[in-house]
Amino acid sequence: MDNPLATLSSQLMQTTLVRYYHRLYLDFPDVHMKDMTQEESGAGRRIRLDGRWVTNFGSDSFLGLDKHPAVLQSLALGIQKWGSHNGCSRAFSSVEANEIAEARLASWLKAPSALIFPSVTLTNLGALPALLTRHDALVVDQYAHHCIHQGAKIAKSQGIATSTFQHNDPDSLERTLARLRPYRHAIIAMDGVYSMSGTVPPLVEFQRIARQHRAVLYVDDAHGTGVLGERGRGTVLDTLGNYDNTLVVGSLSKGLSCFGGFIACNPQIKFALKVRSGPMVFGGPVPPPYLEAIATVMDIMESEEGLLLLSNLRENMEHFNRLALEAGLFPKGGIGAIASLLIGDEMATMTAGKLLFERGFFVQSVIFPAVPHKQGILRVQINAIHTQEQIQGLVEAIASVVEELGLALNPMDAPNQLVHTNL
Repeated sequence: MDNPLATLSSQLMQTTLVRYYHRLYLDFPDVHMKDMTQEESGAGRRIRLDGRWVTNFGSDSFLGLDKHPAVLQSLALGIQKWGSHNGCSRAFSSVEANEIAEARLASWLKAPSALIFPSVTLTNLGALPALLTRHDALVVDQYAHHCIHQGAKIAKSQGIATSTFQHNDPDSLERTLARLRPYRHAIIAMDGVYSMSGTVPPLVEFQRIARQHRAVLYVDDAHGTGVLGERGRGTVLDTLGNYDNTLVVGSLSKGLSCFGGFIACNPQIKFALKVRSGPMVFGGPVPPPYLEAIATVMDIMESEEGLLLLSNLRENMEHFNRLALEAGLFPKGGIGAIASLLIGDEMATMTAGKLLFERGFFVQSVIFPAVPHKQGILRVQINAIHTQEQIQGLVEAIASVVEELGLALNPMDAPNQLVHTNL
């Protein structure tokens, strides 16, 4: 008799995505640049990756707070005070550091309140199904982050009407909402900054449509948190001026370099999520040492040092964009901390990443299914602690790789619509 586990394992290896990547790993073991091991972290953004020291342009710790002495000290003191974890679901109790961190976070955002989840993915998986009932509707930008679409699948399984609309298209959004009527309420879900292209949605127009169609905006601003807007508060407040009809999801582990995700909302929504959201009720919380560090990060973000870090990041991003354009590289995005360069063919994209690695730079070479087939990109993540010399070296290296591979980058080919995963 066959071993069921062995049969399951064999069947999984034959599924399309697993077979695709397994073949990739077998055929191109030195080129694919995936599943690598970081062995050491040096000063600035130098890392030892698979035995080679390189400058890291693949880090989403955009402000460099993962290296900040005060943040590291808060983590150490938090361990001494609370131990390594809370030990129970927040349905039963929260450590005081959790309440303080949420209050500080809401104050920094200028939001009514905030609720912290263990990750942005769990925020979206837990909040979207919990915010609606079978009388309501959920519409999602077709290129919103993978975890938003996964949250929508859970919502659909609960009887909530769900649909997608064309990327950043107000007319498509209006048609989709009209098609789903009648509903009691609707949520319109999207990214605040699209993580592959670095572009942003037309929030003002989407808000107008939302109010006309009895809907609420839901913006996953994970890649804008700590980076865009006044004092890094993200895309929503600067664009819309308030959170009156918007729920904002943000990351605590990218620009803010701590741990977890959050949703900024009013107190009624916060209470409802605490009792209706599966990850909140049945999962473990962010470990207390990181909650202590969040309060320290809020101190930094509200200080002159925080303004300086944001200024450094923006200067570095402008420096990269300017040098890249001068070199004929035509980056897409680049308004926050992410810029992408469309290479196209999967093999060419992987090879470009490998050649950059050999020149001393790590840049994520992103291929299908993270982006559509034949739309592979080099995704550059600029940090505040990169030096301008490092950025210049990267641009020169990319230009030399483009020349070596005989690539012809066209400004009209810059990716506007890209699928998102948890990269």
